[in-house]
Amino acid sequence: MDTSLRAKRRHKVWPEPLKREIVAACLVPGASVSVVARQYDVNTNMVFTWRKLYGGVPERVAPQLLPVVVTPDPPVGAPPAPSAGVHSAGLIEIELPGGYRVRIGSNIKAAALRVVLDALERR
Repeated sequence: MDTSLRAKRRHKVWPEPLKREIVAACLVPGASVSVVARQYDVNTNMVFTWRKLYGGVPERVAPQLLPVVVTPDPPVGAPPAPSAGVHSAGLIEIELPGGYRVRIGSNIKAAALRVVLDALERR
């Protein structure tokens, strides 16, 4: 009888076809590695290791720059000029404390506007 306090840990051996099946399940659009790992009762870190080993790491897309147009503020007291493609009837302007001004076109989504207003409110 072994009375040592050190217990020998045995690691589960996963067959290669099952590892590849798990990696393939992670590559399905919308799949989450942690959810797939739970479904197969595997540690998430093992799944990430297998993805590297079996080529299941999606290729990284290079960051892209987006075009930005900076326009000067109109002189104080002057009515705002309509932006290109936005008619003044479809334009809402919100002036916030702290001197911030947000101009919103008719095609803005409410969730996006909420994010912008929350960020400006915290300043």
